[in-house]
Amino acid sequence: MKRIILMVIKVLYLIPGLFIRMNRMKKPGAATEEEKLAMLRERMEKANKAGHVTIQPVGLENVPEKDGFLYTPNHQGLYDVLAFLVTSPRPFGVVMKKSVSNIILIKQFRELVGGLALDREDVRDGLRVIKQMSEAVKSGRNFLIFPEGTRSRQGNITGEFKAGPFKAVQYAKCPIVPVAMIDSYRPFDEGHCRPVTVEIHYLKPIPYEEVADLKTHQIAELVKSRIDDEIARTLAAREAAAQTPASE
Repeated sequence: MKRIILMVIKVLYLIPGLFIRMNRMKKPGAATEEEKLAMLRERMEKANKAGHVTIQPVGLENVPEKDGFLYTPNHQGLYDVLAFLVTSPRPFGVVMKKSVSNIILIKQFRELVGGLALDREDVRDGLRVIKQMSEAVKSGRNFLIFPEGTRSRQGNITGEFKAGPFKAVQYAKCPIVPVAMIDSYRPFDEGHCRPVTVEIHYLKPIPYEEVADLKTHQIAELVKSRIDDEIARTLAAREAAAQTPASE
């Protein structure tokens, strides 16, 4: 919370302009998806600098050049979507919980990127959102959805990946891009403003053909295992590096 306050104070002068630009750019034909992402990235980079947050992307070459795919990361904290805005080479929409979707600035962001609001307590609404997202992906848009459904609140330990979001893969027959978020809980969930580094690892896409014969819960387990493996490898390498004596 302290870092959120710090970032808001330092970039307060940018907020009115951001609000105006999002409202203008969300109008049909006013801007391309790439222009919208570039505008958001520029603002987020300034906010990161103000909040002493560094983002380290890994595996950007794994993001498909052809649109029509699904980002399926683990969900560590409130900062996760911001890490995507600063690093993703392709525009994307976001599925977010309905309870926050109409808060000022979040609402404008959702409308700008064509995001969808999901009522997590309503099964029928969940199916509606999955079908809407599937149709959007079929038409060549990319989407970000968190299969855990909510923040894990366990640091770098992932929670259960739910099967529901992967129905979209079956409907749209689209590639999955697993993404491992590492330390992304730290900027907003830790109570200090010291410099922090967030790592976002874009893993190799899983083509639809690889999961075509799997049930949704099996797809969820596959994606989770690849993310867990990447997090484990990264943390092990970090620990090994910390234990290696510095060369004289």
